[in-house]
Amino acid sequence: MTFTPLAELLGAASPLDAALKQRALHLAAAFQASGLKRLALHLDDAEDLACALLGAWRAGIEVILPADAQPATRARLMPTLDAWLDDLAGWTAAEPLAPAALDLQAPLLTLSTSGSSGEPKLIAKQLFQLANEVAALERLWGGSVGEATILGSVSTQHIYGLLFRVLWPLCSGRPFARQALPFTEELQRETAALLREGRRAVWISSPALLKRLGENLDDAILGQVVRVFSSGGVLPEAAATACQARFGQYPTEVYGSSETGGIAWRQGPQPWQAFADLTLGQDAEGALWLTSPYLPQGVREQTMDGVSLLGDGRFELLGRLDRIVKLEEKRIALPALEARLLDHPAVADVRLGVVQQGRALLGALVALSESGLHLLRNGGRRALVAELREHLAGHCEAIALPRRWRLLLALPYSAQGKLAQAEVERLLAQPRPVDIEPLGVEQTEDGWRLELEVAPDLAFFSGHFPTAPVVPGVVQVGWAQRLARQHLELPADFAGIEVLKFQQLLRPGDRVTLTFHFDATRSKLHFAFRQGTAACSSGRILLKEAQP
Repeated sequence: MTFTPLAELLGAASPLDAALKQRALHLAAAFQASGLKRLALHLDDAEDLACALLGAWRAGIEVILPADAQPATRARLMPTLDAWLDDLAGWTAAEPLAPAALDLQAPLLTLSTSGSSGEPKLIAKQLFQLANEVAALERLWGGSVGEATILGSVSTQHIYGLLFRVLWPLCSGRPFARQALPFTEELQRETAALLREGRRAVWISSPALLKRLGENLDDAILGQVVRVFSSGGVLPEAAATACQARFGQYPTEVYGSSETGGIAWRQGPQPWQAFADLTLGQDAEGALWLTSPYLPQGVREQTMDGVSLLGDGRFELLGRLDRIVKLEEKRIALPALEARLLDHPAVADVRLGVVQQGRALLGALVALSESGLHLLRNGGRRALVAELREHLAGHCEAIALPRRWRLLLALPYSAQGKLAQAEVERLLAQPRPVDIEPLGVEQTEDGWRLELEVAPDLAFFSGHFPTAPVVPGVVQVGWAQRLARQHLELPADFAGIEVLKFQQLLRPGDRVTLTFHFDATRSKLHFAFRQGTAACSSGRILLKEAQP
C-alpha cells in the first residue's frame, strides 16, 4: 500500500482516487464561491464526508462535525455557522480549485463531544494533529491490515470513526464502506460478500457491539476478519475473551477521547500501551495527564481517569475519578462498585447512578449475562437482586448498596459506545416497563409481522410469578391489540375474544414474532405469538365501533 500524508491528499502528485479528488476540488470551489468561513457537516456517507472535508480544508474553511442533527443541536450551533449541510446536492462549481497541499497548521476542524459527562463541548483541531495520528495508525497496524476493506459500525461524526473509517483509509489507499453498519449481522453480511470476491475486512466497532455478538453469526466468517478495533469504552474481559474465541483474535482496543486523540491501545488481558511519542504522568489524585503529538503544541491535557503507571508507556486504567458521589456524607466511587458487580457471573455490564426519591439513593442498570438471565427465569427478580446485593455487601458500606435495580439485556449505548450519566439516571428514575416494543417490523401479504423481545424487568413478572416469571395471558392480548392499532385502522372498542390458546410460556428475554391481520368482514383481529417455529399464543379479538 502507498501511504500519502494527509497534507498531500489533494496535491498534484497524490495517488488519491481521481474521481474523489476532482469531486473534492469542485466542492472546494463551490464552498469558496459561496463565501463560507464556517461550515457544519452531518453526512452519513463516508465518501461524501471525505470529499466535503477535503474540499473545505482546501478552501481554508473550518468544518464543524456536530455529534447529532437534533433540532436543539442545530439551534445551538447555527448562530456561529455560515451553512449546515446534511447532503451535498446542489454544491457544484464549473471549475475546480487547483490541486494544492493542505495547511496543517490551520485550525480547520471542530469536533463535538458526545456529551457523555454533561453538555457537549466543541474542540478545535489543527490539521497536523489529525495528520500525526493517521500516520501513527499506519505505522502500528498498516502491515497487519494490508489491503483489507474498512467496515465500521461507528459514526464518522466523532474522532474515532473519522480517523479509522475515513482519514486512515484515505491516506493509506484502502477501500472503505460508505455507510455505517451498526449491526453485527450487517457487518458479517458485508464481510461474507468481500470474501466471495477474494477480499478481506477490518471491523471498526465499539464495546456495545462486541458485547452482543449473538449466536446467529458464522464463526467461519468472523475468523476471516483481519483485525477488529474497539473504542469508546473499556471492553469487559468476558466480552474480549468471547471475541477471541469467535474471531481468533482479541479486539484491538483504543483508549482516547475527542480532546486527546488516541492515548493507548491493548489487545487482550494486558496493560495499556501508550502510542509512541506520548509523555504520561499523574496528578496528586492519581489521574492521568499527557502530552502528545495529537494535541496542540505545548499543551498538557489533564484527564479524570485514574491510572497505575507501570513504566515503558504501560499503565492500568482504574476508572473515572469524577464518578464519585456523596450519600449521607459518604464518598462512594461508582467505578469500584461497578467493577465488583462485573465480577458476578450474572452481570454482563453495569452502570450505577443516583436516584432522588425523597432522599438520594443508588440505583443500578444491570445488563444480564446468559447466566443472569437463567437465574432470573428460574428464581425470580427478588432472589437475583438479593444475590447481587450480597455480592457487594462485603465490599462497601450499607449506604452504597443500590436500592433500585433495573434489569436489561444490554445497556443503551450510543453508536459511539457512550452512555451519558444523565441517561443512566433518567432510566433508573423510570418505572419498570409494562409494554413491549418492536425490534423489526415487516408488512406481509395479509397483515404484519413484528420481531419482539420480552424485557427481563417487566413489571408484571413480580406477581406472575415471583419465582418463575411469565408474561400473563391478558398482557399478551393487550400487546397484540396495542401493536396492531399502530399499523391498522381498527374499530375502537374491544368486544370479546375467541379461540384463545396458550401453548408455550413467554419468559424474560424471549425473542418472539407477532403476526396479525384484520378480517374486516367479521371485525376480528387474528394474532399469534411464536418463538421460532413453536406457537406461544394465538386468538381472535372481536372489535366493534364505539357507540355514540
